[in-house]
Amino acid sequence: MNAAIDLVLIALLVAGSIFILVGALGLVKLSDVFARLHAPTKSSTLGVGCVLLASVGYHLLQGEGLQLRELLITVFLFITAPISAHLIGKAALALLPGHQPAPPPGDD
Repeated sequence: MNAAIDLVLIALLVAGSIFILVGALGLVKLSDVFARLHAPTKSSTLGVGCVLLASVGYHLLQGEGLQLRELLITVFLFITAPISAHLIGKAALALLPGHQPAPPPGDD
């Protein structure tokens, strides 16, 4: 039973590492701001989530109980990564030449 669980934990660590590597390569290789923003926010978030799930599983196997630290990191990451990506993308869009922000709603 422990061998099967160990294989699941190894698979989570390998998948997380691959996702993080893809996010880092996307950040380096992609050309414009929006593509570079997309790669690390999606794949790196998923990669870190996989690594943290493997960490939670490992601590449960060791009999240390559920570690609140890993769960809080995961929740914080999954909440803040999309918000920060949205705000960075919005700022980059506002800096594009010829881009005018939408007018505020009025009493036309």
